[in-house]
Amino acid sequence: MAGGDIEAIEIVEKRSDGTAVDDVLLELEQGMMPDSVVSACNALDDVEVLFVSRYPAGGNLMMDLEAVEELTTAAGDFDKLIDLLPATFRVDWAARVHRAKGVVYGTSAAPDVLEFVEIESPTRLEAPEDEVTLFAAARLDGNEIVVIGRRGGPEYAESEIARLGHLCGLAVTIATA
Repeated sequence: MAGGDIEAIEIVEKRSDGTAVDDVLLELEQGMMPDSVVSACNALDDVEVLFVSRYPAGGNLMMDLEAVEELTTAAGDFDKLIDLLPATFRVDWAARVHRAKGVVYGTSAAPDVLEFVEIESPTRLEAPEDEVTLFAAARLDGNEIVVIGRRGGPEYAESEIARLGHLCGLAVTIATA
């Protein structure tokens, strides 16, 4: 490889045209810059790098099943769900927003003020006042939604939107079981 070792690969989306979007976790060699790996990848036919992000040394990437396992040990604790979402979805922050109270809980990077949005199913949200952050949301119940934010991209894949909805639904089911 061009200065890095592949640690993990996750298929994020399979498209109808036969292409796929993969999330690849690399460990770079000491002193290696990410753009050299990006250049090597972009030189390959039919390969395009959509997004590069850093994870702190020793950072723990949680997959959905690990998040569900954590939620079962903290049944009914929706704050735990919020704490799990940034690592699970590789986003910058997550928040729980109440219809009347606004943000009732958020990770440290979450905005202090977010408006409740009436949604029927998991979806991307538009925020004209913020052209940098991409938002997605899912319902917890009739009065609360979960919002996640990713600064600068990449766009949320349809599979990520579906996963967010499923994980929120599981959290509600676990809480009421």
